[in-house]
Amino acid sequence: MDLAVSMIHSLATSARQRAIAMASFPNAPDQLDAPWLSAALGYSVEDFKVSHFSEGAGVVGLVTRVHLRAAEGPPSIIAKFPSPAAENRAVAHTYDMYGREVRFYQQTAKTIGLRTPACYYADFDANTQDFVLLIEDLQGYRIGDQVAGCSRDEALAVVNAVADLHSSLWDAPPPGMLSHNNPMQRDGMIAGFQVGWPVVTEHFGDLFSPRARAAGKKMPDKVAGLLEEMCRPPVCLSHADVRLDNIFFGQDEVVLVDWQSVCTSAPEQDLAYFVTQSIPVEIRATEDWPACYQAALAQRGVDYSLERCRERFRTTALYLLCYAVIIAGTLELGNERGQALARTLLGNSLSALDEMDAFALLE
Repeated sequence: MDLAVSMIHSLATSARQRAIAMASFPNAPDQLDAPWLSAALGYSVEDFKVSHFSEGAGVVGLVTRVHLRAAEGPPSIIAKFPSPAAENRAVAHTYDMYGREVRFYQQTAKTIGLRTPACYYADFDANTQDFVLLIEDLQGYRIGDQVAGCSRDEALAVVNAVADLHSSLWDAPPPGMLSHNNPMQRDGMIAGFQVGWPVVTEHFGDLFSPRARAAGKKMPDKVAGLLEEMCRPPVCLSHADVRLDNIFFGQDEVVLVDWQSVCTSAPEQDLAYFVTQSIPVEIRATEDWPACYQAALAQRGVDYSLERCRERFRTTALYLLCYAVIIAGTLELGNERGQALARTLLGNSLSALDEMDAFALLE
């Protein structure tokens, strides 16, 4: 981590320490006011304006841009709140997604080998499941678009960024970090898949091959075993939601946002989620992505078998079909772009699983 990023994290830590003394926080954009922003940021905010951040951003949270009028500090920041949709908020509660993201910024962000947005304020109420995050507005960076896809060079940059993240805490994730293999995750995936499957097969039936359609009855009984296999050592810190909508591209770096699913898991979880659900089919065919990732790890001093990487990549990709089904079949996506997102991630996942014959793992 370079000096500039270290300084940003140092300032952010001071801001978080100031937040401890604050008794309450806003949980929606219309609850923001200049005195609260001034106290949270540590300097006087004369006035502000809230705008929508990006269509489709924040499936499980509400993401806004706050334009500040102040004598110091950045001209704008990102403010993140709970989702206004009850269905999405219920999913976040089930998986402690709001609490996980707040704790990540408070405790873990400064320890990893990957650029993250500076965090100016973070708070979470476990009783109400309310939270607020004030983080760096990555002006000058370009946000990815899962519907539009990405280029081969962009995909390679993400794979290298994921290798940066994993190699920094390889097989030694932070103490107390939740394992992806836990009863809440297992039961939630099974229940969410069972609810979402009839919806996706009805609304997106043209995406399903006969073998994919047959997976619906078999997957719920296989989730526990897939999770068990995924979370055998080595494990590492996993972002667990590496998709283009959560990725910012700078001139020489990639920044991951939306740390609501952070956990410990197989390194292939981040790799497989990105490759099978964000990379367009024609770009996906241009590289051997597990081999690219394994080579990137080797460059960073991690000794890891390519054969093992391929095996876990296939297992994890199959498990991650649950994500696609739950997002496309149970969440309130809210607009035309949200529907296109559901079709894209589900279609990418199903075609990738067919290509690698992953449905055979259900036999």
